Amino acid sequence: MNAHARTIAVVDDDAAVCESMRFLLEADDLNVRMYLRGAEFLRDSPDVACLIVDYLMPGLNGLDLISELRQRGSSVPAIMITAGSTRVIEQRAAELGIQQILQKPLLGHALLCAIREVLG
Repeated sequence: MNAHARTIAVVDDDAAVCESMRFLLEADDLNVRMYLRGAEFLRDSPDVACLIVDYLMPGLNGLDLISELRQRGSSVPAIMITAGSTRVIEQRAAELGIQQILQKPLLGHALLCAIREVLG
């Protein structure tokens, strides 16, 4: 399997959340790229197999980030994490092709299962 197929990007403004996800994902033999802001991810534009994005962040929120990616022609599979979701958020996420919305606090097993599901 090539490196791209095993690379996951995490976009979350909480550095501690990013680090804990990095630890979990690297322990599962995945490569991880971390970003504290959606704008950083868009500027870097990495080639990744899956994107994990927090909903509530300063600047671009998770839905805005995915919307921008879709406008740029990207169909990267995405998982959104959030402390609280509403029907409106879930509907917009579905429209953008976000496969999963996971509630914080995250359970490591649930996150790994979601990643495996979107990667096929």
